[in-house]
Formats: sequence, C-alpha cells, structure tokens
Amino acid sequence: MANLGYLQVVRHCNHVCGFCSNPTTPYEHDFDSMKVLVDDFVRRGYFGIILTGGEPTLHPELPRITAYAREQGLHVRMITNGSRLADRRFAEELARAGLQLAHVSIYSVRPEVEARLRGTEGTLEKAFGALDAAHAAGIELNVNCVINKLNADHLDANVQHLVRHHPQVRHFVWNNLDPSMGRAEVNQDQFTPRLADFELSLHRALRFLAKSGRTFRVEKVPLCYMTDFAWASTETRKIVKGEERIVFFLDAKQAVRQTDWEHVYAEGCAVCTLREICGGLFDRGEGYDPAELHPVFVDRDAVVERIITDPADPAYALRDLRAWRADFARRVEETKAARRRRLPLAEGQAAEREAMRDRAAPAVGKLTERGKRRFEAKRRSEARKVAERGVALERLGEQLPETEGG
Repeated sequence: MANLGYLQVVRHCNHVCGFCSNPTTPYEHDFDSMKVLVDDFVRRGYFGIILTGGEPTLHPELPRITAYAREQGLHVRMITNGSRLADRRFAEELARAGLQLAHVSIYSVRPEVEARLRGTEGTLEKAFGALDAAHAAGIELNVNCVINKLNADHLDANVQHLVRHHPQVRHFVWNNLDPSMGRAEVNQDQFTPRLADFELSLHRALRFLAKSGRTFRVEKVPLCYMTDFAWASTETRKIVKGEERIVFFLDAKQAVRQTDWEHVYAEGCAVCTLREICGGLFDRGEGYDPAELHPVFVDRDAVVERIITDPADPAYALRDLRAWRADFARRVEETKAARRRRLPLAEGQAAEREAMRDRAAPAVGKLTERGKRRFEAKRRSEARKVAERGVALERLGEQLPETEGG
C-alpha cells in the first residue's frame, strides 16, 4: 500500500487563520527528534512523508530533514502557506535537498477573502509566487484548499483562475473544514459551512478539472455530495485499498494511527449503495447537520474499479474486482471486530481519539524552556490579532502536555 505519513515539523505559524485546527504548542523539534520519526516511517514500510505544521518552512532544519528522509527512500512532500517558498533561493535549496512535491495552501483567489481567512494581509501574492518559484526549481506542485463558509460559493472560480495563471499546477486537493479542534472549534459560526453551501461550486470545480486533464482529491466530504466523482474521495480510496495514515502531532496527541475511516451517518445512509465505501460525515465537533446526508443509488463496483485500476497508483496489488471483493469482505469483518472490542471501553470523541493513539511509536518532539516561552509569547500575540478581526482564540487543550492541558 502507498501509505503516506505526516510529520508536524513546527506548530507555530506566520499566519493567523481563524479556522486553524493545529495551533501553536510549546513542543519543539530538532533534527534528531525528527530523524527518529522518519526512521519509524521507514520501519513501517511507508511510501512517503508529508512535512507539515504549523508552517514547516519556519524550521531552520527543514532542508536537512528533507534530505535525510529522501536518503532513506521516502517520497518527500511538504504542505506550506507559500510565504517562504516564494523565495526562489529557498525553493532551490529545498529542491536540492530532495523535496519532490509542495502542497501550497490557497483558500480563495479573492484577495479580501484570503486575507480574512488568513488573518494576515498580502498572503495571496506570496502563495502565487511560491507556485512559480517551486516550479522553476523543479518541484511538483499541488494546491490545497480548506472548504469553509467564506469560499464555499467560489471553489470553481479558484481553480479556473489557477489553471489560467499557473498552468503548471496539475493536481488539486480539498479538505472540508474540521470543526472539532483549535480555532475552528470556537469559531464554527464564522467558518463552518453547510454541505449544501459548497455542493454546486465543488461539482463545477471537479468537472472543470476533469475536462482540463488535471487530477484531484477531496477529503472529509461524504459521497452524496460528490457522487459523480466518488472515486476521488480520499477516505473512499483508503477504505477501498485498506490504507492507513499516521500523523506525528507536535502536541499531546503525539502519534495517531488511523485505519478506520468511517465517521457520522444518517438513518437513510443504511440503504445507500455507496455506504460501505463512504467515510460519512467527518464531524467530531458537532458543526454539521447529519440531516443533510441522503442515500444515493449508483454502481458501487464501478467506483471501486476506477480506483483499483488507476494506472497512477501502481502500489495497489488487487486489480481484479473479484479478488478485491474477497479481500474487502475480510477487512470489513476485521474492522467490525475491532469496533466491538473498543465499544465497552468508552464512547464519544475522546474514546475515538484514544483508540487511534499509537503508544508504541516514538515520542514526538520535546518540551523545552525556549518552547514554552515562545508558546506563551505566540498566545499573547495571536490573542491580540484574532481579537482585532473578531475571531476567538482557541481553548487550551491538546496543544499542552496532558498534565497541564487536562
């Protein structure tokens, strides 16, 4: 399986997004603490690693850990807001170190909307500059976009602008907003969309990209809101192929290993023909309404076949539908058994997260006096900035050690 792991390099950022789900923490990494985690991905047989944050380009050892991960045979990617990647010399340094793919986050091509979402002025031109600088350095490019209330009506306009002005971008990724953590949790009324808010503009965007020959993925969107492009759902692809994901969080969660991709469903989902391969409604923060879900009646196996025969995904072995059905039935029973074992322990969000914690993994990051001072300073600074923009600061919780955060 082509498993990709996430390593949070830093948890501070030079933007102040009102829906940030991974805010600053007192934890820090140096090269050695990151090296241990890269080695762990290699030991698990992972295909690649995604360096993320916070804003990963703020870590002085980013080129070095990039080079190390590449030397170990991992495909090395990075998620960035583009603020530093726009510097051509820095982009060239990362390319020489071995960075193969950059995911540049752009939420809206309308400057006033992007500035509101970022909590920072002038970010859009930097992101556009990052697309050009990375391309010139030979780094492959994706554009990432968090779907939210402010951009829900113009997702298609975003991709049309980017394809027209930055044709080197060949792949796009959408993540529906997670309303359960950080600033996203306490600002749901400002940023959490209804599913119906983005259904049409997302469909127009996907249809436009398909016609242009580009590729795309969509995460945290139930299949009843992207039925024509069900094969492009990240959760569906992982369910079909039996993939997992590990995130090394630079906070109290530490190592999280996700193998179960199912979330919230409505009563009507039981008769949906795509129910078994749909991740449902990703909502641990009670920000969405399950009543928006509805069954669809399309050929499940046609969706599966599109995924398992994808020539761009050579790592998946079972190319025959009959072999896939047998393997999938076995995995479904194993998943049900695992859920039955967990059920008596506890229920709810805390239990789900505890079940995903990988306590056998190495420790993630270090708690230092410098890290604690920076965390306190960032909290004061960000409290002022979000207050100026009418946004609430996140509650203290998982960004602190368990003994301090409760």
